[in-house]
Amino acid sequence: MTSAGTLLCEVRGVVEAPVERVAGLLLRVRPGPVGRDNCPLLAEHGGTLTGGPGRFTLAAPGHAMTVEVGPDLLAAQGGWWYRGEYRLAPDPAGTLLVHQVRDVAERLRWGVPPANGFFRKLGPRTRDGFAVLLDRVGAELLCPVRLLDGP
Repeated sequence: MTSAGTLLCEVRGVVEAPVERVAGLLLRVRPGPVGRDNCPLLAEHGGTLTGGPGRFTLAAPGHAMTVEVGPDLLAAQGGWWYRGEYRLAPDPAGTLLVHQVRDVAERLRWGVPPANGFFRKLGPRTRDGFAVLLDRVGAELLCPVRLLDGP
């Protein structure tokens, strides 16, 4: 699956565990309620997944998202502009985990920044949330993790 839209921000981290272990934790997706054991990357949204195996719909309180899953990718797209992608790749220390936020608006693209005044804070907020995710992954897999600087 190729990335879509315009890249707004990217954060990266290393999980000192093999890609297979990290994928087994983060890319577990099946129909049913999301939570720690099903689509944990979207657990904070709540809701229920339907469909599968590679494409799901997440019906969450107040919104819906399309969720795509592959061997090294989980992408969630919802609203009129948002797409978040998580990618896994081998790294000499274990697994490189990359999170990108993309603008995929097909219409009214000019309205994305004004409609989302938080864009000036998007990078720091995404980085902070990603750091929390990395810590959770490290605790779950009992391995070191580190947040990397820049893209």
